[in-house]
Amino acid sequence: MTFAPLPATACWQHRAARSGFEVAYFQAASGGWRMDGTTAAVEDGQTWIVSYSIRLDAAWLTREARVSSRTASGSRETQLACDGEGRWLVDGRPAAHLDGCLDVDLESSALTNTLPVHRLGLAAGARAATPAAYIRALDLRAERLEQSYERLPDDTGRERYRYAAPAFGFTCTLVYDSSGLVLDYPGIAVRAG
Repeated sequence: MTFAPLPATACWQHRAARSGFEVAYFQAASGGWRMDGTTAAVEDGQTWIVSYSIRLDAAWLTREARVSSRTASGSRETQLACDGEGRWLVDGRPAAHLDGCLDVDLESSALTNTLPVHRLGLAAGARAATPAAYIRALDLRAERLEQSYERLPDDTGRERYRYAAPAFGFTCTLVYDSSGLVLDYPGIAVRAG
């Protein structure tokens, strides 16, 4: 699957699970992409702001993610680095619990569900298990999140994927635009621009 070029920017409005907004900017970088964004939201009565800078290589493998957050309890920062083969450092220390993960997935972001779709290039009907280095919004804790994507047949011109994250008992159908950006993430966010 070949996607159209990424736009300069995109944004999402959070809905149902939280109320808020995410804005991201995309820039071609040496040998890949850089994605910078910020999400501000209220969820379960707690407010947070999460800002991120994610660097991807030409194969859409996450190579680095710098994430900062602000909550009522203060500010936090974390940095993740991956060797492109699934070995991670979190704040400069080996993170064996993330071994085998090739993507970063921010709890605060609809954008990060774009990364595995680009990287995998699944044909209609194909499915892939693709665990991710999952970063929590409130404390920036890095966890392993088992998840899968199955590309669904579609004749509307939009790509659709059955997404599952068993740890959360969560399954939905994600809809993507021609650039491979999430348009509709049921219960989480909808593309606003």
